[in-house]
Amino acid sequence: MQVWRDGTGGVPADAGRTVVTIGVFDGVHRGHQRIAHRALARAAELRLPAVAVTFDPLPESVIRPLDKPALLTTLPRRLDLLGELGIDAAYVIDFTTEFSRRSPEDFVQSVLVEKLRAVDIAVGANFRFGRRAAGDVAMLAELGLTAGFMVDPIQLAGPISEPDSDASSKVFSSSWIRERIAAGDVEGAADALGRPHRLEATVIHGDHRGRELGYPTANLDVVADLAVPADGVYAGRLDGMPAAISIGTNSTFGGTGRRVEAYAIDQVGLELYGAAVTLDFVSRMRPMVTFDSVDALVAQIAQDVEESRKRLADSYR
Repeated sequence: MQVWRDGTGGVPADAGRTVVTIGVFDGVHRGHQRIAHRALARAAELRLPAVAVTFDPLPESVIRPLDKPALLTTLPRRLDLLGELGIDAAYVIDFTTEFSRRSPEDFVQSVLVEKLRAVDIAVGANFRFGRRAAGDVAMLAELGLTAGFMVDPIQLAGPISEPDSDASSKVFSSSWIRERIAAGDVEGAADALGRPHRLEATVIHGDHRGRELGYPTANLDVVADLAVPADGVYAGRLDGMPAAISIGTNSTFGGTGRRVEAYAIDQVGLELYGAAVTLDFVSRMRPMVTFDSVDALVAQIAQDVEESRKRLADSYR
């Protein structure tokens, strides 16, 4: 997939006409995938490239910097996921305070008409754009009558199994997924994402206590602003390897700083210091607990490892 960005060439002058989908696409969740698939279908019909317009940083982080949301995906991961769906090119717009002040009409003319020459645009039915989010799907469609493009509004509702309730129809939303992750419900988040929630991190030196206990862990420096699940113990995968994951303060040893650690199950002599790794969360097993003794902690870790092994094996079925 090609990536276009102002300052590094922008949209090629010979890009030609395009089918466009617009969104932040944080997480590229199942709702986003529906929109992308609609754009891809129209692009195939019209024999034109499908282009995703997205923004960096997230608009909320510029408009409300003191209340910016945690990220579900880094920008490179977001672009990789869009490329995996089959999108031909992504146009990444630098979202600045100045850009946020553009009128809906200016955005349509300067981006969709002049740069992308859009003939068809797929967006979520709740899509808003322009200064103070003044533009909506109805306005976009009206502007398209003059500019020469059609608009396909896509409903983002679908079945999600929510805790303490029956499966219901709920709008797929990045904010809802963030709430599930913050609550430790990585299964619910994965249901809406269409895959496990992933952290990207670098392996750094910790206290090396895990090695002394017989369970050497990778201590992870998570990429800034990514949504880290609630404190607890999880089954997941470290760079694809089955892993038991701990998030918390190591309160048994009097720790206060929050840490993300992963034990790669059945891996002997694994050396990852300094490596960039991924951590995928499959299932939450238990909350964090302060143990009365090191022996009790080691016994619980052994149980956690076996439970992780079982849950990860079940996840392949």
